[in-house]
Amino acid sequence: MSILDSIQRQIPPIHKEGYPFIGGFALASLVLFWLWSPLGWIGTILTVWCALFFRDPVRVTPVDEGLVVSPADGRVSMITMALPPAELGLGDRPLPRISVFMSVFNCHVNRSPIAGRVDRIAYRPGLFINAELDKASEDNERNSLVITTPTARIGVVQIAGLVAKRIVCFVKEGQAIGAGERFGLIRFGSRLDVYLPLGTKALVSEGQTAIAGETILADLAGDDSGRTYRTN
Repeated sequence: MSILDSIQRQIPPIHKEGYPFIGGFALASLVLFWLWSPLGWIGTILTVWCALFFRDPVRVTPVDEGLVVSPADGRVSMITMALPPAELGLGDRPLPRISVFMSVFNCHVNRSPIAGRVDRIAYRPGLFINAELDKASEDNERNSLVITTPTARIGVVQIAGLVAKRIVCFVKEGQAIGAGERFGLIRFGSRLDVYLPLGTKALVSEGQTAIAGETILADLAGDDSGRTYRTN
């Protein structure tokens, strides 16, 4: 393997959603260089950051019936019992909720926490307050999905953050989706909430770093046997 090949393997691919933004930052950097070179270097740094923001690395997802994996890169900011958004149709009693907060330095491609069918997608406009706050689940702009498996229904909510201005969803209602498959992204800085069936025990702790498509949040089957893995 050549040195060039080794370097290329260390550079994650860029999601296509990021190309217009990276191109815009790069063009602005050229203009800033023409005006004053120190500004141009600041623009270059921002261009590199933008490319890192839209990185889309390959993930290896554990595959076993009942496994729930993290839908996002970031920090497990909250594990609690909470009433799910009404648009999910998951009932009117509190359910276990695991929240993963994504900073502007995390990869923002969102992945399905479980294999199943996308039964519902519901978008709701709202505010753009700090996504780490608990009230962001109710007040902020959000896009909610319900993924149905043969034995359970999982709620996944994309929540806009303080500087997030657009939630992107790649899937449609009725579509089959595998665990760890990409279903959307949020620009720039946000949070993902996962609502689990009543009685489900979290297998992560608050403050833990989660990796989308890889970190196991819960096991609905309560089983630890025969896992296989799939590259996404």
